[in-house]
Amino acid sequence: MKALNAIRLSGREVLPLIEGGKGIGVTNGLSSGAWAAAGGVGTFSGVNADYYDEQGRAIPQTYRGRTRKERHEELVDYAIRGGIAQARIAHEVSGGDGRLHMNVLWEMAAAERILHGILEATRGIIHGVTCGAGMPYRLAEVAAQYDVQYYPIISSARAFRALWKRAYHRFSDWMGGVVYEDPWRAGGHNGLSNSEDPEQPEPAYPRVVALRQQMREYGLDDVPIVMAGGVWFLRDWEDWIDNPELGPVVFQFGTRPLVTEESPISEQWKRKLLCMREGDVKLNRFSPTGFYSSAVRNDFIRELAEREQRQVAYTAEPIGDHDQKFTPGPRGRSFYVTRGDLGRAEAWMDEGFTSVLKTPDTTIIFVTNDKAREIRADQAACMGCLSACRFSNWATNELGSTGKKTDPRSYCIQKTLQEIIHGEDIDNQLMFAGHAAFRFANDPFYSNRFIPTVRQLVERLLTGD
Repeated sequence: MKALNAIRLSGREVLPLIEGGKGIGVTNGLSSGAWAAAGGVGTFSGVNADYYDEQGRAIPQTYRGRTRKERHEELVDYAIRGGIAQARIAHEVSGGDGRLHMNVLWEMAAAERILHGILEATRGIIHGVTCGAGMPYRLAEVAAQYDVQYYPIISSARAFRALWKRAYHRFSDWMGGVVYEDPWRAGGHNGLSNSEDPEQPEPAYPRVVALRQQMREYGLDDVPIVMAGGVWFLRDWEDWIDNPELGPVVFQFGTRPLVTEESPISEQWKRKLLCMREGDVKLNRFSPTGFYSSAVRNDFIRELAEREQRQVAYTAEPIGDHDQKFTPGPRGRSFYVTRGDLGRAEAWMDEGFTSVLKTPDTTIIFVTNDKAREIRADQAACMGCLSACRFSNWATNELGSTGKKTDPRSYCIQKTLQEIIHGEDIDNQLMFAGHAAFRFANDPFYSNRFIPTVRQLVERLLTGD
């Protein structure tokens, strides 16, 4: 394989290897600091990261506010404290080597406030900010205020063009790189557009060439493109290295660093990843953000899929084929459904799915009484973690609402991600992963369930494997 030459990122020559940032503590100060110490770019999550008491114990994120807005303010405070704590840990672990980046989601609530709060307190520690999950127009302006380079995460040349035209052209000196995140292969939330088919993955190379062509129009020939999503063996990407059509390229690894000694995820999670099969990770659209996301198809995802299948359209009055009156439960609410849907609805009720919940799309779904209580409790406990949430209808505006009905086909993302990173139940919580996770099982590096250190992983990557 071709030798990997050092590249200048965020003000220093480093290996062209970046640890992908994951949300809510899945990359923290220990893992990112270790990656930087190995000569690359470590990335810790700035999304509601943990902070600690004087004994070094993680402080639980317990919300005491009576209203959503009060709990939202608590969440912002937790997020800033956690980001500062992880930045300082990463700096100490790195020993001043490599570079340290922070990853944030633009669709998280109060993203700008949190960025300002963390960057103000960590001047000289954080060298770059990566940001996706939305269109982060103001990312460049915020980063420039703190002499930090910014790395927008996009999935098409068209998205980058919009960011550049609207905002980034004014802060070109602070652009450290552009992260192309493959929307069909990356883990977590994905940037598929409405014109792209989630079942028909497109090859990455022509899309990245189009991105480079767009960047060259703006004089960004030497700004690196970070390839993220689906990267496993670097030998599979050898034709990308020193390729004049692509220009400078850096490789980001999101899934492989999960199975390292420094990774903060549970041993159960690591063992699950080591025995994944192809197809175990699927794109879905259950996220309360409204984006597609890639997650392990465990019991959590299966229940959501089954919940969505137990769904029928209704009208408030008899209209056309919706002429069958359906009155479930003791409250006496009536819906008009088709004859075929009435039979399905009655069958689901007989199976124990006796609670009926409305969706914003003039449909009703059928769940057990216990699941209905859980959904309502989670919606009521909303702490405003997103800029707009379809599950709870929270939004960071004066009204504190999207103006739409709550959607019981989704879930509280803050709750499930906190529980999977701090607990041991991996079957009934959301488990993000990239689509290449099945390669753990047949990669000889992980034979006998070997879990490397971050440094051992980086050394392995440099061999092409």
